[in-house]
Amino acid sequence: MSKPGDLTTSSDLPEALRKIRERTPARILVGRAGGAYRTTTLLDLREAHAAARDAVRAELDLESAFGANFVKQWKLFEVCTEAATKDEYLLLPDRGRHFSETSRRGISKRCSRGNDIQFAIGDGLSVSAIAAQVPALLPLLYEGAQARRWSIGNTFVIRHCRVGILNEIGELLAPKVAILLIGERPGLATADSLSAYMAYEPRASHTDANRNLISNIHARGLDPKSAADRILNFAAQMMALRSSGFSVREQLPSAASEGRVKQ
Repeated sequence: MSKPGDLTTSSDLPEALRKIRERTPARILVGRAGGAYRTTTLLDLREAHAAARDAVRAELDLESAFGANFVKQWKLFEVCTEAATKDEYLLLPDRGRHFSETSRRGISKRCSRGNDIQFAIGDGLSVSAIAAQVPALLPLLYEGAQARRWSIGNTFVIRHCRVGILNEIGELLAPKVAILLIGERPGLATADSLSAYMAYEPRASHTDANRNLISNIHARGLDPKSAADRILNFAAQMMALRSSGFSVREQLPSAASEGRVKQ
């Protein structure tokens, strides 16, 4: 005989509650054993927590993350911030916002200045996220940018990266729009969610108020095609308005297709 809270499977739930569960990865209406989670739910939570910890602690390796062919095709190269170790990165966040001197010289040598778009990839708080999402997303971004006849700088990958590194990308390479694809802080719903932080002509004085964000790029969130469309449409807005940040509101692709902002 079932007891209160004894919801064993989704098939045991009324249709309305099943629809609620299908619309969210949150662990709701999962039943209980006394005052505690059921064993299956508890094990699922522990697995998700372990995946989140692994995503944060993992060290970036280009070929392991993307594969040798992808690295060669897109001419990716690695640079590093002033955070020399993962512990330093986690404990001293500001070091993740500045390139090491060696990396600064390497970027200046290998990348051209003044392009319309500069893509960069940062490990952030989830190497799993960039490994899972970038291989599908980056080609779509290049294809869309080329279709708009934008000039594109050479993409590079940043180890121990924080969002504020956009300012130094702007100072070094002076693009119209800098776009950082970075691993989001993992949670118990997913450990491989990617964000795209964007800024128009970023510079040292910029703060979060000067940046915009497209987030939740992952299998249960924003798919690569939709993410690429939104990122590129947002970049077009920034170029047209010559601004980014809190004063610029995103035009969603459906609206942009009817009346896209002209440059």
